[in-house]
Amino acid sequence: MATKKIPPSIDEWLKEAKAGPAASEIGMYLTHNGVVRQTPKAKVREGLDDGSTVKGLEFYYDAEKVEAVIEETNKLEGIFYVKVWLNEGQLEVGDDIMYVLIGGDIRPNVVDALQFLVGKVKTECVTEIEQY
Repeated sequence: MATKKIPPSIDEWLKEAKAGPAASEIGMYLTHNGVVRQTPKAKVREGLDDGSTVKGLEFYYDAEKVEAVIEETNKLEGIFYVKVWLNEGQLEVGDDIMYVLIGGDIRPNVVDALQFLVGKVKTECVTEIEQY
């Protein structure tokens, strides 16, 4: 069983991105921090409330699939920087699941790229098992 990881520093990620070769092309950075929540996915997404609460989450990912999604995201219009960190193993409520940093030319391109990347990672690359 994998052990949960220590989350990265977004400040350090931003310093790295702003020192990178494409920094002069970037007009916006957008971050995402997914966190284990107490409310079950079925209640949040589908309105199904059986009264249960999440106590923890088993979380795993396919690194090759994640890398493929990162490469796809890097090819989107106006995107010049993409970085992703995923936790793994047994996570508790409040633990970080995912960090993403995307840099691009203008807000619509960066927002769309974040939606694209997080959506694909969540639907195609990870396994999340809620524990009640």
